[in-house]
Amino acid sequence: MARPPQGQMHPGRQLAVLGFIFVVLYLLVFFAAGAEGSVRDRLQPKLGLDLIGGTQVTYQASLLANGQVPSRQSMEQAKEIMESRVNALGVSEAEVVIEGDRNIVVSVAGQEADELKNIGQAAQMRFRKVLKATPDVAAAALNPPSAAPSAAPSGSAKPSAPASKAPNVTGTDQPTTTPSGGQGGGQMAPSASPSAPAPSATAAATSAPAASASAAPVAGKTAPTRADVEKKVGPEAWAAASKLTDAPDLSQNPQAAAQFAKFATLTGDEVNALTPEMQYNVPTISCKQLQDRPNGAIDNETAKATACDKAGRKMYLDVAKVVGTDIDTASPQYDQQQGQWVVSLDFTASGQQKWADLTREAYNKTPPDGCENAAQALGGDGQHCHVAVVLDKTVISAPEIQGVLTGQSQITGDFDAKSARELADQIQYGALPVTFTAGEAMTVSPTLGTAQLKAGLLAAAIGMGLVAIYAFFYYRLLGTVIFLSLILSGVLTYGALVFLGRATGFTLTLAGIAGFVVSLGVAADSFVIYFERLKDEIHEGRSPRSAVPRAWVRARRTIISANTITIMAAVVLYVVSIGAVKGFAAALGLATIIDLLVVFLFRHPIMTMFANTKAFLSPRVSGLGRVLPARTKADESAPRTSRAKEA
Repeated sequence: MARPPQGQMHPGRQLAVLGFIFVVLYLLVFFAAGAEGSVRDRLQPKLGLDLIGGTQVTYQASLLANGQVPSRQSMEQAKEIMESRVNALGVSEAEVVIEGDRNIVVSVAGQEADELKNIGQAAQMRFRKVLKATPDVAAAALNPPSAAPSAAPSGSAKPSAPASKAPNVTGTDQPTTTPSGGQGGGQMAPSASPSAPAPSATAAATSAPAASASAAPVAGKTAPTRADVEKKVGPEAWAAASKLTDAPDLSQNPQAAAQFAKFATLTGDEVNALTPEMQYNVPTISCKQLQDRPNGAIDNETAKATACDKAGRKMYLDVAKVVGTDIDTASPQYDQQQGQWVVSLDFTASGQQKWADLTREAYNKTPPDGCENAAQALGGDGQHCHVAVVLDKTVISAPEIQGVLTGQSQITGDFDAKSARELADQIQYGALPVTFTAGEAMTVSPTLGTAQLKAGLLAAAIGMGLVAIYAFFYYRLLGTVIFLSLILSGVLTYGALVFLGRATGFTLTLAGIAGFVVSLGVAADSFVIYFERLKDEIHEGRSPRSAVPRAWVRARRTIISANTITIMAAVVLYVVSIGAVKGFAAALGLATIIDLLVVFLFRHPIMTMFANTKAFLSPRVSGLGRVLPARTKADESAPRTSRAKEA
């Protein structure tokens, strides 16, 4: 009994595998994470800015202290960091471009204003010891300070008072880096912050340099000077403020704030002109005024600073002895013991030593600078000092040091998976070398893209119609194979597009549609290769049934080679390109991979099934046309023994 030709497969098995893939894909489309709403909503792919419109925010760089615009190199670096931040948020194919000398425009698809609000923040992280602390006079009535929870150096925090949702920092001991004389394995217990919200999802640099004091940004072309502020508040109030050595206790003497009333009228720019000591000591300077200072107001790590936490407590802070660039990596983690999301920090070699020195200084209260009084004001027992974690202009946590921290540390707070990821990504991707002010978010209309999409789809439909007419006219029954293969490829591609949009943020744009349309040419080439090879086999004297498997064996190598080259080109283009070109490459590669899948699991099996039908042997139906009549005449003229041998 004759064996089946090499390369012949079982069509039923292949079609079953294809059906299994189809079912699994659309189960993911309808029921995987992120699939919500009606059937139509679940089948909706993630569309790009040019198709559905979106949100656009312009960030304007502040002038440097000398009145000059930032350098082009700084702007390019800021653009790259912003692009990384946007992509880290899961927003694919965002447009980040530099306009003019000072503007960076960020555009994303959909109404994503909330996603963009922190993209342009300075994101400078500083660790500063708290020297003094007092409740903000404007917020004291609404946010009274409460006792801070404490914890043993080697254990997890177990607060005796209700724990706040403000972030805190804990440490993991690493014996190889424990400084002598210190107590390893310590942790920082959070000071209580009633109803304090989670921190803004921005953080410090790991690779970008922090803004220096000489390049501190100013608001506008001219910043207010101390002389301007003295003139505004009057000489008497100014003189009284200059004599203050500490913030007066308004709970004992509420009238003490009366002579400083005019300081409450200062703007953020005007408050920024004052010394950190005056900003802290004057009781009528509120946390709101401090928050309204220009971005980068307290970035100078070599100068002391005044800032507030989210609960409205004003703090006078030491110089920053650990900064964002001392952090090596940051990652979101779910802490099983605490049952919450945290941001884990690993310090660099030098940063680890700085962190240990800072926590030892706070734990041992050396040098004696009165920081234990600040600990009492923050609700602690005064046995150890507090260290403030300062993000831009805000104290996101001011925990009491309960030991010398020498290893990995964690920022904890009211995080969910998304906010923990955002904070970790901001730390990981770095701080902006230029300070920006965000403009109003604008809605981008999709009108032009929609019109182009309709025109493109109409052209594609006309082209597909012409291809179908030509295929049925030239190949007839084989044209049905072409038509069904293209429909199946389209359905699989659409399902993959919807799923990848949810899982990886893949966004369909006009460039991506162009990539899918170009992939049709690759698919058409594989049809031509297979069918023409089939005709060659019949010309060589084989019957149609035996020609199908032999044509497949010889054609598949060429089909694989052609598709592989296209996929490699798409990969290279994806790696070296950005923006819309990257979307084109991704779409082309995806569609080509699916075409290979359809070739092996549908086209060849269905041809094998057709070869066993009577219609396939009919020249009028099969599409083999002149080849079969020529083959029939050759059979009639061939010797009987020769025909029997072939059979």
